[in-house]
Amino acid sequence: MSIAWNIIVGNVISLVAGIFIILSMWVNDEKQAYKYQFWNAFILMISSVFFLSWTGVTTMAIAASRNAMVYKDRLTLNWTIFFIIISIVLGLMVNTMGFVGILPIIAIVQITLCNYYLKSIKPIKISFIVNSAIYIVYFLAILDISSAVIESITAFVGLVALVRLLKSSQSLK
Repeated sequence: MSIAWNIIVGNVISLVAGIFIILSMWVNDEKQAYKYQFWNAFILMISSVFFLSWTGVTTMAIAASRNAMVYKDRLTLNWTIFFIIISIVLGLMVNTMGFVGILPIIAIVQITLCNYYLKSIKPIKISFIVNSAIYIVYFLAILDISSAVIESITAFVGLVALVRLLKSSQSLK
């Protein structure tokens, strides 16, 4: 397969993954958000193969596993430490992209820590937005344009949903 064909196929698959990341930002239920995050990571793992981003494949596989554990309320401190260590070690081992390949490692460590420590929807949404910002840079660097656009939309949807949530919680007071 040619590199151009890989980029096209990878972008189409990433577009499908983007639907789930947007849904994760829009919902106000923690469990639903992590279910959608699981599907996003799983599909992005597949698209990363087409971009020849082995760091992306590795970190997305770890992220999907971690999100499944968060969804099932099984992410303990020991599992959090395990996911962070394995993300750093495996991510660095398969990184062939220099600093660009480190971005998914930074993103997965950031969100893993947030997954463990954050329990309410407001800070979870903020952590998703920060994570989206890191991934926007990464996706642009690997030419995953559809993911970069989707992550930008996701960050915007997340901000709108956060503002909506903040306004609704203030009106309840």
